[in-house]
Amino acid sequence: MPKMLKPHYNENVAEAGCDEAGRGCLAGPVTAAAVILPPLYANPLLTDSKKLSPYTREKLRTEIEETAIAWAVAMVGPTEIDNINILNASILAMHKALESLEADPGHIIVDGSSFKRYKNKPFKCIVRGDAEFLSIAAASVLAKTHRDQHMLKLHMDHPIYGWDKNKGYATKEHIKAILKYGKCIHHRKSFKLKGEQLKLPL
Repeated sequence: MPKMLKPHYNENVAEAGCDEAGRGCLAGPVTAAAVILPPLYANPLLTDSKKLSPYTREKLRTEIEETAIAWAVAMVGPTEIDNINILNASILAMHKALESLEADPGHIIVDGSSFKRYKNKPFKCIVRGDAEFLSIAAASVLAKTHRDQHMLKLHMDHPIYGWDKNKGYATKEHIKAILKYGKCIHHRKSFKLKGEQLKLPL
């Protein structure tokens, strides 16, 4: 039986978990999700989305969206990523997701080590939080699945880059396509082919 993640960091208030997907990609948006789960929610399958199969992620996505007290997903595109950098864009996407929640959280927990205060809400950054708290893991699943779905749509217009398989990450095939055809409007111009996986503390 998989390890059950913790239901909350602060049990006295409605708590939103936040996470992002697509930070290290060469193309497409960075996508963030915010999720407020019911106090008694439990699911032994729910963990860091990177550890889950696509089938399990999609199954969990449906359950989370049907069960959560509130959830929201937001994206920040390549142009803004280039303008404000990927760390600020990731935090901006989280803020946009929080802004879109239909319920007001009393506390926020964020995967990683960097965040900027949202309004006057208290928050806690938790490194590897998506493998520790259910709401962050749920946000991880929603951010990943919504972004993957978005990249599949972009692939239809730009099939030469193979985004249906690499989702915008720097695979050999993706890099070869960029070298052959150049970048398109969905590529992050500030991300270089060498050292493109930015090591930011988020």
